[in-house]
Amino acid sequence: MRRFVALLLLGTLMWVLGCSSGGSSTPANNNSGGGGGGGGGGGGVGNSVPITVDGGPAGLGFVSADVAFADVTLCVPGTNNCQTIDHVAVDTGSSGLRILQSVLTLPLAQEGNLVECFQFVSGFTWGPVMMADVKIAGEVASNIPIQVIGESSFPHIPAACQNSVPGGGSEDTLNNLGANGLLGVSSFVQDCGSFCTSPSSLYYSCPTSSTCSETGVPLAQQPPSPVAMFATDNNGVLIQLPAIASVTGQSTATGTMFFGIGTQANNGLGTATVFQVDQFGNFTTVYNNHSYPGSFLDSGSNGIFFLTSQLTGMSDTNCGGVTGDWYCPGATTPFATTTEGTTGTQEAVAFNAESANTLFNTNNTAFNDLTGPNPTCFVNSNTSAPCFDWGLAFFFGRNVFVAIEGRNTPEGNGPYWAY
Repeated sequence: MRRFVALLLLGTLMWVLGCSSGGSSTPANNNSGGGGGGGGGGGGVGNSVPITVDGGPAGLGFVSADVAFADVTLCVPGTNNCQTIDHVAVDTGSSGLRILQSVLTLPLAQEGNLVECFQFVSGFTWGPVMMADVKIAGEVASNIPIQVIGESSFPHIPAACQNSVPGGGSEDTLNNLGANGLLGVSSFVQDCGSFCTSPSSLYYSCPTSSTCSETGVPLAQQPPSPVAMFATDNNGVLIQLPAIASVTGQSTATGTMFFGIGTQANNGLGTATVFQVDQFGNFTTVYNNHSYPGSFLDSGSNGIFFLTSQLTGMSDTNCGGVTGDWYCPGATTPFATTTEGTTGTQEAVAFNAESANTLFNTNNTAFNDLTGPNPTCFVNSNTSAPCFDWGLAFFFGRNVFVAIEGRNTPEGNGPYWAY
């Protein structure tokens, strides 16, 4: 069973920089991904799309686990020349839409000579920035930049991009990415923000296929969260996944992603607790009387990743078919934690750690007790420390809200988490 690495963004606010299981791996940069206007206005459009946890897209060389997929429709801007792409992974840890060139049939136009090197903990995606209308449910983000990855027109990858993720390689194929694309719906608007308005190893001007130089990119030209670009329901998302059984999990699970927070009758906060976040989009997890700042929720991580002495050595020998990616305790192990927002809101969160071998041997794909080690994350621009990466396993049985920076919601402006 392949570990679907937490596809937490590198740019936007550098949420948890360099986390081993999910987080970005570029140098920290204290910046906001850009502002944005007011919240969605309750436009009454269809604002929900089914999300499915299953074994992954056709042609995938392994069975996926704990990855939520949605369908996304792309169109040549301003036309009815459109294509619907299935099995695009829903990722609350990044902003921007990224689609594999191998599944794209539309003749999209490139944004100038712009090519992006988007960096994750396990590797990077390389490919041109192109313009598209993005349609999901009844919502439309018109003429926005997206990244097309694995684009054969740009086979030369600059050394600065290749070396940006130590030990990580290209995520530009189906088996390396684990999905036909990534739908980044984080709390931040752009995929990098003000850090990338100056030249960096993230964006390149490539006048030829083999001549690329680092370049700065204005905010408006960076791939944004499509949700932030909707005309309405553009202040965040609500992800609903059903509760599932522990130990055995389920063969598949189907839920819903709603666009907007408090903009229509189906996306109100209800009794959800709001957790304000720091400038990186992170909050604190308290476990065993120790605080772990830099913690975050990431639907792009297919487990709950953290360090604990209780499971020391239980990821080292053929656990989940690999070494070091998963925990394999000898028996179901319970954990009790508390999550804390920056303004003091708290909520108890209990979960179990089950052996990854036990889970994967069921041949199911949806688990609430899949866990693994997560040694360190950047908690600010200069400090790294252990943290909790609350991946998709956390989302089952909860209503999880992601509020976008600068957008008005019934509980004030984002960014924040709520559940």
